[in-house]
Amino acid sequence: MMPWLLSGLGLLILLLAGDSLVKGAVNLSLRLGVPALIVSLTIVAFGTSAPEMLIAIQAVLEDAPGIALGNVVGSNTANILLVLGIPALLATMHTSECETRKTFNYMIAASVLFIALAFRGVFDWIAAAVLLFALALVLFDAAMEAKGHRAASADGTDDAEEIEGVDPDLPWWRIAVFVTLGLIGLPLGADLLVDNSTIIARTYGVSDTVIGLTLVAVGTSLPELATTVMAALRRQADVALGNVIGSNMFNLLAIIGIASLVGPIPVDPAFLKFDLWVMLGASILLVPFVYMRRDINRVWGVILTALYLAYLAIVLS
Repeated sequence: MMPWLLSGLGLLILLLAGDSLVKGAVNLSLRLGVPALIVSLTIVAFGTSAPEMLIAIQAVLEDAPGIALGNVVGSNTANILLVLGIPALLATMHTSECETRKTFNYMIAASVLFIALAFRGVFDWIAAAVLLFALALVLFDAAMEAKGHRAASADGTDDAEEIEGVDPDLPWWRIAVFVTLGLIGLPLGADLLVDNSTIIARTYGVSDTVIGLTLVAVGTSLPELATTVMAALRRQADVALGNVIGSNMFNLLAIIGIASLVGPIPVDPAFLKFDLWVMLGASILLVPFVYMRRDINRVWGVILTALYLAYLAIVLS
């Protein structure tokens, strides 16, 4: 009974921490004159990717590098199909109002680079250097864009956009509390949920490999799901979509990049034949929302969620 109770506690912490992080991030963006999208690509994305980072490093140290790679690839697939699909079932995400073309292009480029490096057969220090250099370029560009936006705001050339559920006059200390609670609560909740769900799964005789590719991947995507659900309900689609794109880039470039410095991560041939291409295909599914300015409505929510359930069925078969 205790693993079930702790799993429920982990889920509750995730939901509360996701709400806190969204509040802090969008208020921070207003106070700094930075678009909510930019903040979601950095603070929110890094915070919600913390569980993947912890698991990847731990897996390499415990001589189970396959879990690290499977967790990242599986999480990226879940981030798009599940993390965007389930919130769309609750409320239409008005992604047609978001300008995410450049960041989406970065995510696709990161995915292609990751797959190309995977065909080397191992993620070692060379691959780590390439991935971390690419991450540095993305972060530098985001910093320059944020600096330009602040300058435009100071000149009065930027129209302030009202974002529902935030207070432009919120004290700095409350913003710091919201962000801190979110960044601490998300990995804590994820750890509780993943650890105890793993105990439950093993009780029912599920193998470690299946746990790594499915349960751990879904569990570590729950922070993104919690954050995106709250962002969708608050009609902050820029935070929701930016969080998914930013988290996926961070997963590929930073998590595997850093984990590869801890130790080499060999690539299972099965990843080259199936899982990596599913991840890339899921990423390409965002084209209608990014380039054609379509909203992610309930119909799309059903489609994305069904595709992920089909993927799980194949992996579990």
